[in-house]
Amino acid sequence: MVGNNNILLSTTLWVIAAVQFLTPFMFSAVGVALPAIGGEFNAGAVHLGLIEMVYILGVAMFLLPIGRFADIHGRKKIFLTGNFLMILTTIAVSLAPNIEMLIVFRLLQGVCAAMITSTSFAMLTSIFPKEMRGRAIGIVVSSVYLGISAGPTLAGLMVQYLDWRWIFYSAILIELATFIFAITQLKGEWADAFGEKFDWYGSIIYILSIASLIVGVVQIHNFEYAKFFAGVGVIGMAIFIIYQLQTKSPLLPLRKIVANKVFMFGNIATWLNYAASFGITFFFSIYLQVVRGVSPKNAGFILVLQPILQAICAPFAGRLADRYEPAWIATSGMALCTFGLVFATMLTSTTSFYIIYGILIIMGLGFGFFSTPNSTAIMGSIAPRDYGIASSIISTMRSTGMLTSMTIITVLLSYYLGDQKITQATSHLFVSTMQTAMVVFSVMGFIAMLLSIFRTKKEYKKLEPKNIIRKKIEGLKNE
Repeated sequence: MVGNNNILLSTTLWVIAAVQFLTPFMFSAVGVALPAIGGEFNAGAVHLGLIEMVYILGVAMFLLPIGRFADIHGRKKIFLTGNFLMILTTIAVSLAPNIEMLIVFRLLQGVCAAMITSTSFAMLTSIFPKEMRGRAIGIVVSSVYLGISAGPTLAGLMVQYLDWRWIFYSAILIELATFIFAITQLKGEWADAFGEKFDWYGSIIYILSIASLIVGVVQIHNFEYAKFFAGVGVIGMAIFIIYQLQTKSPLLPLRKIVANKVFMFGNIATWLNYAASFGITFFFSIYLQVVRGVSPKNAGFILVLQPILQAICAPFAGRLADRYEPAWIATSGMALCTFGLVFATMLTSTTSFYIIYGILIIMGLGFGFFSTPNSTAIMGSIAPRDYGIASSIISTMRSTGMLTSMTIITVLLSYYLGDQKITQATSHLFVSTMQTAMVVFSVMGFIAMLLSIFRTKKEYKKLEPKNIIRKKIEGLKNE
């Protein structure tokens, strides 16, 4: 019986790790392939931007509704359906006859990614006991970071020596193998909220509002009515929040979230961490190539240092989270990220490359020690019936954090550079933009660190005195 349980744990872990590798891999890989795609379809900048944007849109719109739907109707069912549909949409993208169809298929890919992402951590938390949960989440988080780091490197080789479609051809084979393995090996089902009512009205309001908000923010400089869409999105989200506080079966249990300080502050810390740290890659990529004259290939090798360290640290941080208070470990990681951002505020056009390497190393270590323990602390603070929606909220905070980061960057670039292109002649303005952004991000990182510390104090108070006394008694009995 124990052996069968271990097989189930291992099977679930590696299936989820495989699909979590592919989801960010295809997102980061497509960015490298955009020039080749544009050349084949004679597509302009707007269409190429849409290829990336609609994927994020598909993920963001459906994370929360699908997570809650999975809690009610079965997480494995949604997970397998998402995997199967991901195979079909990947095939469709690889065979797209024109840029318009490719954009549509990328949107559908994002929806499938939401189905997979919203159920992955929920399934892990449902299956793995608390003392093993951090390690399992660490391995999956490591797979995400490996997908992010491998995407640009492997895509560059495929685009140069084969064709951009090979990015998707190769993914199809892995997706198919993973799906067959999952459908034959994953046993059981997890639906802790079975029989509860699904909030259809709230889901519709949320989907339309988040779609309007993202389109408005991302296309603020390319679309005449972008500000109108962003405003509608903000109003829609306000209506959604009011509705959620009044309905009996909410999509987002706001009252429960506010009452759970560990969950609330953990998710706010997630949002702030990604909002503060995501811009590093964007700024450093342009800084290295335009300001410092580094070739694209060498810039990629330098930037890959951060996600590789994140991938290495994530499983180790997960093991620590199984043995010690995960929120304290997450706070330490957030402190490292903030420290790295403070150093980044001092970059100039002549800064030593060793300092740049040092910043990337600090950020990699910080992210690695923050993400896994933070997710472990959040998932450990809620009841099994809410695992799906909790997993979705974490992913939503991650996505909106990235979106917040890019919004701040866009505003600052507009302020410093206006309509000027980023060239060697305007590099001093770009450096000023980067320095200002890093100051803003450092402040956000410091706030996230304070929230994480406040969360740990709350947890410590909950442990005192009953739990600590009980643990000591149990320890004496074992002796």
